[in-house]
Amino acid sequence: MASHPLRRFAILSLLAAVTTIGMKTSAYLLTGSIGLFSDALESGVNFLAAATAYFSLWYASQPVDENHTFGHEKIEYFASGLEGIFIAIAGVGTVIYAVDRVLNPQPLKQLEIGTLIAGVAALVNLVVARVLLRVGKREKSIVLESDGHHLMTDVYTSLAVIVGLVFVKLTGLTYLDPILGIVVGVNILWTAYELLRRSFNGLMDHAIPAEEQAKLRDTIRAALPPNTDFHALRTRQAGMKTFAEFHLLVPGKMSVREAHELVHQVEDRLKDATPGLIATIHMEPIEEPASWEVAELRQLGELPVQKDG
Repeated sequence: MASHPLRRFAILSLLAAVTTIGMKTSAYLLTGSIGLFSDALESGVNFLAAATAYFSLWYASQPVDENHTFGHEKIEYFASGLEGIFIAIAGVGTVIYAVDRVLNPQPLKQLEIGTLIAGVAALVNLVVARVLLRVGKREKSIVLESDGHHLMTDVYTSLAVIVGLVFVKLTGLTYLDPILGIVVGVNILWTAYELLRRSFNGLMDHAIPAEEQAKLRDTIRAALPPNTDFHALRTRQAGMKTFAEFHLLVPGKMSVREAHELVHQVEDRLKDATPGLIATIHMEPIEEPASWEVAELRQLGELPVQKDG
């Protein structure tokens, strides 16, 4: 069975979620704070999100087969979208419960111990979140990045709850607790929106960032000999893999062997510049008018758009 090298980080996230669920649930039961309830609910969603991340990384590690000839990496975008839905559910649930507590206030108790437990749980999530974000960015894993952002949301939630509970303790204004819960719920919903937007972009074969495209173009140009050119560059990201395809324009008199060697040279330079890149290169004669597909190049932004009149 294939083993994804990043799955151990998903396990770390799972362990953190289980630990903080227990801590925050205990804090909520001790205090009755709606803020701590929302914090515990967020950790429950963390567990579901981490389990989703673990499964998607396992699935993405499966080898290419006849039905998935480009691999299984896009499962990461689906998992990220699913995680966004989980976060949205937590946000809606938090807001609903907080509004109910505003309308039906209840006294709080043992705030000191509840605040201390929430602080320790926030520290656990902070450490794990920083690890996931660093590794996810380095390895271009949207699942780990999403999980890291989710945990950071949990950290912000915990810090806001802690501050709120301190104000409640100092002022005796218990209505601050559910109001804070509403604010936290709205923040959770915003995080869900960002994750869903990013997931949809990936599923729609969104191009890689402009600066990365510029790097690819510079690398291709540096690898080309005189009297050759390229155009029609298309890119997309699937998990940790970057895909690029373009037309390589060579003199019509160049032999197949020479053109083949040139293609390999360009591919090697691209892979050195962008590890994990999978390039598809289509060769065309540079002097042939049919090689310059004006309409296609204009759609890709490589030719100026004609203006009427």
